Amino acid sequence: MASAARIMVQKIGKVAVIDFVDSAIMDMQQIQQITEELERIVDDQDQKFLLLDFSEVKFLSSQALGVMLKLHQKLTDKGGWLGVCGLKKELYKIFRLTRLDRLFNFYDSEQDALRDVGVYLGG
Repeated sequence: MASAARIMVQKIGKVAVIDFVDSAIMDMQQIQQITEELERIVDDQDQKFLLLDFSEVKFLSSQALGVMLKLHQKLTDKGGWLGVCGLKKELYKIFRLTRLDRLFNFYDSEQDALRDVGVYLGG
């Protein structure tokens, strides 16, 4: 039996915007499923530009940070980019404490991130 998807993907220009379904990303099985879904997007669909939108996420485990590190490295190796937006202040503190705030590209909004990589929305 297939599990329900843990992410929603919207392609905007050259960027795959990833929205997380769950408000807490803590469980190892859940993290493994998210990892597999992201790997399919990057590897099978040869997607090089990803924006992770954490707007709905309130809790994040250290294992989820590890997944982000591997994803960042994989995209960097492909000449790609990984952006993070919608991160709550409490979660951003984790990135600051672990000094991962120096590695990832953080944005206040999806629009800011897309603009930064040259995707302009009409309007």
